[in-house]
Amino acid sequence: MTKIIFMGTPAFAATVLKGILADSHYEVLAVVTQPDRAVGRKKVIQTTPVKEVALAYDLPVYQPEKLSGSSEMEAIMSLGADGIVTAAFGQFLPTRLLHSVDFAVNVHASLLPKYRGGAPIHYALINGDERAGVTIMEMVKEMDAGDMIAADSIAIEETDNVGTLFEKLAVVGRDLLLSSLPAYLAGNLRPVAQDPSQVTFSPNIQPEEEVLDWSKTARQLFNQVRGMYPWPVAHTYWKGERFKIQEAVAVEGEGPAGQVISRNKKELIVATGQGALSLLTVQPAGKPKMTVADFLNGAGRDLAVGDRFGE
Repeated sequence: MTKIIFMGTPAFAATVLKGILADSHYEVLAVVTQPDRAVGRKKVIQTTPVKEVALAYDLPVYQPEKLSGSSEMEAIMSLGADGIVTAAFGQFLPTRLLHSVDFAVNVHASLLPKYRGGAPIHYALINGDERAGVTIMEMVKEMDAGDMIAADSIAIEETDNVGTLFEKLAVVGRDLLLSSLPAYLAGNLRPVAQDPSQVTFSPNIQPEEEVLDWSKTARQLFNQVRGMYPWPVAHTYWKGERFKIQEAVAVEGEGPAGQVISRNKKELIVATGQGALSLLTVQPAGKPKMTVADFLNGAGRDLAVGDRFGE
């Protein structure tokens, strides 16, 4: 039985962890995840999805703020693991830690060398890619730069957003890891180096990238909205305050970019640089997320054709 230390944080990683725990070929000695964080306006302490799985299986949990030089890393190295599996962990692994085990592999949610970094699923949607995938790669002390062990992909559907694609790719990653790891550990699956000329990056989304530029095409804005939902959520401005748009669809229409060109009790259509965007789910400042119909019948009842967003 191969003894593993698992490192991961979000629901994507939790799905991978559950798959490993269900496979009798592996024993998970411990789980390493990011520290619990205070979230929301009420600053409620929230455990990570990976920690929740670990606790359900009575696994030891380590949550160092930073692995390098920590007492947690020393404790992890003393466990006698054969290898490390990571999935969306959120920290670099020190070289000393990597050298302390026989193998260290990562489940990365992109088709490397495309989209190295922390937001590959967001970028696949924002850029309008037709497919998204997962790569199993060897860990090195450089972001997502290790040799590739295996890869698989799925089509991106029109209805996909970050949340749905995360769920789908978590299953792809789980199954790909479990199908490729035995052959890799047996020396029958030879890793392939990444082509440096094809490397692109997907850094974490910055606040300024969340703002909708109405001069872009309707298709670009549709991709931006779904590429940021359910987090961090794209937004524009209305009455000088932030106005979040969680869901929208591209439709026909024309007018000055950002201008409301159609409005009734259930529909709100805004012109873009090319085409128009029909808003479906929104969140005005200080209000909860709501359907556009609820917005138009409430906080947005005075919104009229000719009004502009983004000002």
